Amino acid sequence: MNILLGLLVFLYGITFGSFFNVVGLRIPLNQSIVTPRSACPTCGHQLKAHELIPVLSYILQKGKCRGCQSRISPIYPFMELLTGILFVTAPLFIGWTGELLVALTLISMFIIIIVSDINYMLIPDKILLWFAGFFLLERIILPLSPWWDSLLGAVTGFVLLLVIALVSKGGMGFGDVKLYAVLGFVLGFKLVLLSFFLSTLFGAVIGGLALLFRIVNRRQPIPFGPFIAAGTLTAYYWGSDLIDLYVNFLYHGF
Repeated sequence: MNILLGLLVFLYGITFGSFFNVVGLRIPLNQSIVTPRSACPTCGHQLKAHELIPVLSYILQKGKCRGCQSRISPIYPFMELLTGILFVTAPLFIGWTGELLVALTLISMFIIIIVSDINYMLIPDKILLWFAGFFLLERIILPLSPWWDSLLGAVTGFVLLLVIALVSKGGMGFGDVKLYAVLGFVLGFKLVLLSFFLSTLFGAVIGGLALLFRIVNRRQPIPFGPFIAAGTLTAYYWGSDLIDLYVNFLYHGF
């Protein structure tokens, strides 16, 4: 990728990441994403344009509000930076093809979901419905092969997570069930299964380490959204290679 083009994509990414922070924080509370203007949650100081520069404003203000000097959550610049990184690396894995649009839409949805899930332990239906419309249009233009793989994936993702949610009696949220129906439509049958396996694996490993080092306690709920994002993007980018590697291992061993 040309360096200048990469920088431009990165800047677009952190700018969208700033907007996704707002969406992820306001939509679960049924608030407008347009008004009121962004403000400090502690003192109500309305942020001016120079205080809204993605990542840079946080650094220049040393992570503090200009009005009351209260600490600004590092989650804001982190999600902006993460969006920029994911945007700029997507073409490296997908290429400059039509499928890149699907990848960027997937990343955008995940950033909003992560913000919402971390703050409220909630994946809003509004977000899923909004992005489901985008994915439906994208998969009509850029269908999987065969085309019905999207429908099979959606049904598989929904039924699999629904069964787990019912059996676990609350261990799996219904927001995750609906999310996996959307992801199944995007990924198809094989990759949605791989996505769930990897998400669970990442969650178990990182959650176990968090318990081991006492970052969280046993009764503290952990948002599953970030692990779904990590597992899904891994499956989306490298799923076919991972499946081939697994099949070769079954037939030939090490």
